[in-house]
Amino acid sequence: MEFDKNDPMFLRQIIMEHYSEPQHKGLTKKTTAHSIHQASESCIDDIHLELIVTDEKIMMARFDGVGCAISTASTDIMAQELEGKTIHEGLAIIDNYLAMVFDKPYDETKLNELIAFINIAKQPNRIKCATIGICGFQILLLNLLNTNNKK
Repeated sequence: MEFDKNDPMFLRQIIMEHYSEPQHKGLTKKTTAHSIHQASESCIDDIHLELIVTDEKIMMARFDGVGCAISTASTDIMAQELEGKTIHEGLAIIDNYLAMVFDKPYDETKLNELIAFINIAKQPNRIKCATIGICGFQILLLNLLNTNNKK
């Protein structure tokens, strides 16, 4: 699907769809899930993230909690992007997204719906919102990678 990054209404629509009807909200609370809690000290964002990984493949990415439209939508879209990927592929997706958010070189062809956050770099007060869930997923994946490398 082609995304028009120059159409603010289209970008806003992606965000609002994932905010009002997140597809990856709700934790499984399975004992095999890897989880982390992320909370902002400056706003409402307070979420729990969960990954289920089998043989270094992300089988399920979930989240739950309270968040603004930006944090909820970015976390939901990232969960969507991570499922079915390997740990390394997931980390590459996250690195590319964070590069965009922090106004560094990135590959927009690999962002899919994450392109909706293309203008976040111009809104420094929203960067934390757009990264709180993503950084949680990143921490979980890096921990899994480190654990697997020690085996």
